[in-house]
Amino acid sequence: MGDSPRESFGGGEVSSLVEQAKELQEAAASLISRTSREEDALRQRAASLDSRINSLRSSKHDDTLEDELVRARYVLSEGDAAAYLPSKSHGRFLRMFLGPINVRANRKDVQLKVKEEYNNFRDRTSYLFLFFPSLLLVLRSWMWEGCLPALPVQLYQAWLLYLYTGLALRENILRVNGSDIRPWWIKHHYCAMAMALISLTWEIERGPGCAQKQCRVIKGKIVMQRGVELFLRWAIMQGVAMILQNRYQRQRLYTRIALGKARRMDVVWGETAGVEGQLLLLCPILFVLQGFEAYVGVLLLKTALSGFSPDWQVITCGTLFIIMAVGNFANTVQTLATKSKVKAKIRKGKSRQELNSGSEGKSL
Repeated sequence: MGDSPRESFGGGEVSSLVEQAKELQEAAASLISRTSREEDALRQRAASLDSRINSLRSSKHDDTLEDELVRARYVLSEGDAAAYLPSKSHGRFLRMFLGPINVRANRKDVQLKVKEEYNNFRDRTSYLFLFFPSLLLVLRSWMWEGCLPALPVQLYQAWLLYLYTGLALRENILRVNGSDIRPWWIKHHYCAMAMALISLTWEIERGPGCAQKQCRVIKGKIVMQRGVELFLRWAIMQGVAMILQNRYQRQRLYTRIALGKARRMDVVWGETAGVEGQLLLLCPILFVLQGFEAYVGVLLLKTALSGFSPDWQVITCGTLFIIMAVGNFANTVQTLATKSKVKAKIRKGKSRQELNSGSEGKSL
């Protein structure tokens, strides 16, 4: 018996659909291959142009040419061509968490979305950074009779581990996508991650007379449990500083981006991008924080060396506190020195312009 007309019609339609699918696949493969070749050509041109600009900037020339080169570099790095510039290494941290995948976005709007999400994450967590230690200290006084239980403190440390891991991941992705975030801030979060992880293994005793034990002094030195309270007080100060940075310095950064003095992928962290009035407010807070951080680290090391609590957690956390305090202080001083050099260069340029205009006036 022969095939029915319906079966013949259906078989022909299926064959046509298969052929269309093959043609579409070939067209897509051809487009991807052609696009890949064009992107490779654009990458070579972008790398050559970027290398040429950097080479000219490293040589000596007048301020006018320097401004033109800065403008050319800004156009290259802020436009769509920025996607074809040589990308920074992803680093071991990203490869450890995400594997060997490419996190560099080809479109500028996607890169800016990454930055926006980073800023939103910081905004949300800065208030929590202030709230959690404040809550623990209030409960310590009102409900826990001056003694911090282990579970709430460890839950807080687990949240800190999540916070610093999230910040480190986002900052590494921002760096790959062209942000100028300083390497120290990422390393600072590595240290904070390690300290939060170690603190989770730190045994906090609770029992009869716990409040007296936490306030007891041995040979004039406050014992290890006192370090937990000091760390919570330091975290409150850090939360206040983070909120001030997010609120005031980011507004200044937007102004700098509009004036072409900063790139759209730049972010605010530490004391960067502040104007003079903001620095007068933030710098004392930052220096006090760094001094307090170093004090907590020294306290923990003294506790360990005194023999009262020679646990490795105490020694490691104390060392990390001191490393972070010294690194933060060095970066703050470096930023202030850079700002001073920029201001001196601006004043020098203005003086030169006034001198030239005065000479032209006399010649007339």
